[in-house]
Amino acid sequence: MRLKGLQNIKNIYFIGIGGISMSALAQFLSDCGYQVCGSDGVRGEQTEKLQTKGILVFFGVDAMREALVNSDAVIYTDAVSETHCELLTAKNLRKKIYSRAELLALICDSFPNIISVAGSHGKTTCTSMCAHIFRYLNTPFTAHIGGEDGQLGNYFSSGTEYFLTEACEYKKNLLKFSKQVAILLNIDKDHMECYEGEQDLEDCFHRYCLQAERAFVCGDDERCKHWGEFQTFSIHNPLSDYRAVDIRVMGERYAFTVEEYGKQLCRVRLNAVGRCNIYNALAAFAATRSFGFDGESIARGLGNFTAVKRRFEKIGECRGVSFICDYAHHPREIISTMATAKSLARKNLYVVFQPHTYSRTKLLLNEFIEVLRPIKNLMIYKTYPARESYDGAGSGEYLAERVGSLYANSIYTLKIWLKSTIKENDVVLFLGAGDIYFTAQYLLKELE
Repeated sequence: MRLKGLQNIKNIYFIGIGGISMSALAQFLSDCGYQVCGSDGVRGEQTEKLQTKGILVFFGVDAMREALVNSDAVIYTDAVSETHCELLTAKNLRKKIYSRAELLALICDSFPNIISVAGSHGKTTCTSMCAHIFRYLNTPFTAHIGGEDGQLGNYFSSGTEYFLTEACEYKKNLLKFSKQVAILLNIDKDHMECYEGEQDLEDCFHRYCLQAERAFVCGDDERCKHWGEFQTFSIHNPLSDYRAVDIRVMGERYAFTVEEYGKQLCRVRLNAVGRCNIYNALAAFAATRSFGFDGESIARGLGNFTAVKRRFEKIGECRGVSFICDYAHHPREIISTMATAKSLARKNLYVVFQPHTYSRTKLLLNEFIEVLRPIKNLMIYKTYPARESYDGAGSGEYLAERVGSLYANSIYTLKIWLKSTIKENDVVLFLGAGDIYFTAQYLLKELE
C-alpha cells in the first residue's frame, strides 16, 4: 500500500520515533513498504519493539546523521521543539517534512472507511474497543492506538478496509484530518495552553464533529449534549440515540443492555474494570453499528476487550500488596480511578500521584487540590516535565504543600515510605501519565 501524497517517497525518517503514537505510525509505514528509521532521546519498550521488527533506531541527537540526510521525508512529533537540531537540519536540507497529525491526514486519505475517537478522556480505550470489534467481525482493518492494548499493542493491521485512530486535541490536531465517523467521548479542560479559552476548546471539538460524515457525541456531557446536529450515546439522557440500560455490576465489571433508538437491542458484558468503560463501549458500539454490522456480534467483540496498559493495570504483588498503575493525570480521571480503587481495596489504599507537566498542574491547581485533598495515604511525586521547563508554581512540591500531603522527589524516598507502611492486603495505586509507570515497576522489584 502506498499513501496518497507519499507515492514517490522511499526513505522516511522519524524524529521522536519512540513515542507510543509515533512508533505505531512507523510500524504501519514499514508494513506499507517504506524504508523507515528514526531517532529518540532514550531507549524504551517501543524502541525495542521497533528494533525487533528491523527498524533502525538512533539514540541521542546528531543533526547530520546519514540516515536523516539520505531520507526523502521526515516525520516529527509535537513533543519536538522548533529548535530541535534534526528538525532544523531537515528544513535546511529542504526535506519534505510532516508533523504527526499531517501524516495521519495522509493515512486517512488512503483508507475508504475511517473511525476517529476524540475526547479529553478515554480515547485509547475506546479505540482499542473498536479494534476488538472489527477483529471479532473478521473485517480487514488497521488500528493506530495511542496506548498499549493488552492484546493488540499500539498497532494492529489485518487489512485496509477500515482505519481506526485517535484524534488528539493538542494544538487542535484533530482538525487536520478527515473523518467518516467521529466519536466525541467528552470535553474537559486540558491542553489549554493551545486554546484561547474554554469556548475555543468547545468550538474546536464542535468543528471536529462537523467535519465528519457521521458523529456520535456523549449525551451526558454538559459541554456537548446540547448540540443538535449529531447522534448521541448516554447512560442518563432518555432522548439519546444509543443508551446503556439495565446496568449491572460484578466486581467493577459491568454489563448493560444497548437501547437503540428506543428499542432494546442486545446485552453487552464488559471484561474491563471501571464504570467509565460503559461510555467507551457504548460509543464504540454506536460507531461500528453505523456501518451496518450486527449488534450481537459487536457486543461479543466488546467482550473480548480486557484492558489497556496503564489503565488500572495490576503490575504485580509484593508480600500480598497489590501494585496498580493508572494513566489518570487529570482531576476528572483521578476521581473515576479512585472510585474503582476504593471498591477493590480490602484494607488500606496508598496513592502515589505524579503531576504531568507544569502547565497542566498550574492551570488546574484548584481542581487538583479539591480532588487530592480527601485522599488518605497520599504521596505526591515530582512533576513529569515532558517538553516543559521547570515552573515552581506547577511543581509537585508546590502541589503537595497546597494539598497538605507528603512529597517525594526521588525513587529512594518512595521506596522508604512504602517499605515502612504497606502491609498484606493493602493496595498501592500509582497515578500519572509520565514515568511513574516505570518507577512503579522498579519499586515492585526493589521491594520484592
